[in-house]
This record gives sequence, structure tokens and C-alpha cells, in this order.
Amino acid sequence: MGGFAESVRERVRAARAAVAAARTADDAYALAVAEDELDDALRIARGVGIDPDGGTAAGAQGGAPE
Repeated sequence: MGGFAESVRERVRAARAAVAAARTADDAYALAVAEDELDDALRIARGVGIDPDGGTAAGAQGGAPE
């Protein structure tokens, strides 16, 4: 799952960056869109047992960190 896991982590990183940029720009619409994207990316990561900050989520099936 290495490539997929890294893709999910990259999606989370990009969404977090978009949230930060929207906050800095004080753009309420962009912030809402970015937060929705972040929520979705984190939901996917958790759903497949990927820790978005590296490794696998605690309690995930499959064993060793990636």
C-alpha cells in the first residue's frame, strides 16, 4: 500500500496547506472548501488505516508502519 498511502498523505498535506493559506488570506469561502477537503482526506486515511502523518493508524490491520 506504499504508493497509495503516500498519495493519501500528500492529499492531507495539501489540504492542510490550503486551510492555512485560506486562514492567512482571511478568505471564508476558500477556508470552507479547504476544510471540507481536509475532512474528506482525513476520513479516507482513517478508513483505510493510514496515519496521515506517517506510518499506519493505531489499531489498523496489517502490521508494520510504512
